[in-house]
Amino acid sequence: MATIQEHYNEVLSDVYSWMYGGFESNIQRYTDIFNKKKLSPQGSGIAIDLGAGCGFQSIPLAKAGYFVTAIDLDAKLLNELKRNSADLEIKVLQGDLMGFDKDLDTKAELVVCMTDTILHLDSRAKVISLFAKVFAALESGGKFIISFRDLTYELKEIERILPVRSDESTIFTCFLEYEPETVKVHDILYRKVNEEWKLSKSYYRKLRLSKAWVNEELSQAGFSKTDLEVENGLITITASV
Repeated sequence: MATIQEHYNEVLSDVYSWMYGGFESNIQRYTDIFNKKKLSPQGSGIAIDLGAGCGFQSIPLAKAGYFVTAIDLDAKLLNELKRNSADLEIKVLQGDLMGFDKDLDTKAELVVCMTDTILHLDSRAKVISLFAKVFAALESGGKFIISFRDLTYELKEIERILPVRSDESTIFTCFLEYEPETVKVHDILYRKVNEEWKLSKSYYRKLRLSKAWVNEELSQAGFSKTDLEVENGLITITASV
């Protein structure tokens, strides 16, 4: 089994924006999401994007006026973020998101951890630890926004084969293998290079977390209020200090 970093480097990084429907469309999507939540700097103005990737969340937040720290392990995705962030106030750090608080000398107003990032952690204990760290890092009135797929419902037989996206030069398919606490995610990528199809494949594990469990652990970490939305299997939780 590949590590998360290896899996992204071997299969996902080069097609990440394409896989989600394109870079610009996702910048607009998250701009709309944050506008709907009426997010704008009211306190320190510091926002931290955990698992920032290519900047789907970091760029809209910086455009909204936040001073953003974007953290991710993947150098390719962070380079894409840098290329597209121009003169925006975004500090880009390559590293493990669990260490986001090491150099934090001022309380943050906002922390986001979206697009399944918390499912990439290797245990529920790590998730609980992250929630505690985020709570400690936020100023009074600060917010923590999480989004993740509901993998608690187990797909059966051929329903576990998921066509992700395809075009004339790229075909991306995913296969899920369920375990009690995790899902083995097998990604299969075909890309046409010089008229020949080249195969990349790898698998990694994602945690199976229910919205009830996440809500309870946020409460245990000290968050006083949570708002929950579910859309097409994607759970978004906004927790407040």
